[in-house]
Amino acid sequence: MSDIPAAVRHARRGVRLAEIDPRSTPGFTGDKAAGEALLAERAAHLAELQERLHASATAGDGRSVLLLLQGMDTAGKGGLVRHVVGAVDPQGVRITSFKRPTPAERRHDFLWRIERALPQPGQIGVFDRSHYEDVLIHRVRGLSKPEVVEERYGRIVDFERQLADHGVHLVKVMPHISYGEQGARLLERLDRPDKHWKYNPGDVDERTMWAEYQRAYAIAIDRTARASAPWHVVPADRKWYARLAVQELLIEALEAIDPQWPVADYDVDAERERLVALGGIPEEALAASPALAGSDEPKGAKAKGATTRKRSTSKAEESATSKSAKGKGKRKDKGEGKAKGKGKRKGKDSSGSKRKGKG
Repeated sequence: MSDIPAAVRHARRGVRLAEIDPRSTPGFTGDKAAGEALLAERAAHLAELQERLHASATAGDGRSVLLLLQGMDTAGKGGLVRHVVGAVDPQGVRITSFKRPTPAERRHDFLWRIERALPQPGQIGVFDRSHYEDVLIHRVRGLSKPEVVEERYGRIVDFERQLADHGVHLVKVMPHISYGEQGARLLERLDRPDKHWKYNPGDVDERTMWAEYQRAYAIAIDRTARASAPWHVVPADRKWYARLAVQELLIEALEAIDPQWPVADYDVDAERERLVALGGIPEEALAASPALAGSDEPKGAKAKGATTRKRSTSKAEESATSKSAKGKGKRKDKGEGKAKGKGKRKGKDSSGSKRKGKG
């Protein structure tokens, strides 16, 4: 098991963001090449766990996973979704990106739009930003009174506790980027035409309040980190490490759930016999079936398509064998004729063919 989840987890109060190096790689001692190789290697395991989770819901398992990504602009949230969550079956994923609340959303409580986007049983839900916008931006920008923001911390704790009670495994991640790295990434967006669409002039306005946002994040983590809903501060200056860390966090959550393949609610052997009896299954598929291996005929029934091909092959083999035997007999008679027929012109009938056994 990876050491990364424990190295980035914060379940108690007292997190000091200033003491966490955004370029560090806690819990991992390898370099970029090793990290990218491990990310690729572990993708198959993540995909299998996610498929098992998705399948288990069909048998009534009501559990799910919610990956919550909350970080500063350019922290790499989109890349995390693309490179980590993108490795699993999209049928079992629900991704929601929370922008500025619409007029309709503002008419409701701040958790209203969050509740509507929660993952269904068997799904991995992904929040690109979240309900924490309503305590981060509102605190920094003064969009709500201080007492309202303070009250929201408590409501968030209660809400996340309810999620846990209802089988939602919450993975809260703050991709932690440095001031310098953010500046470099914003500059790249301006320098590259293919990234202009990602740039927002408002990002520079938010950057002017960097220190205020760092304090707001520290307070939010401090107020809402609980054993049932810990925060994970993931250094994000190195994109490869952030992706590996989030992958390991998802694997850890899914392994804790340990979803199982549903047991069939029908007679598997009987259904196999029905299927095989209909025919049309290629012989290589029949041969590859563990349940049918080692038997001349498909288990419990004769496969029409397969046995027809088998009989046809047998007739062809019999014909070839017969022709081969006759040919050998003719060659033998001819040889014997040469040995015994010197001076005699016997051994031919009226049709001119050689008689067997008489030289």
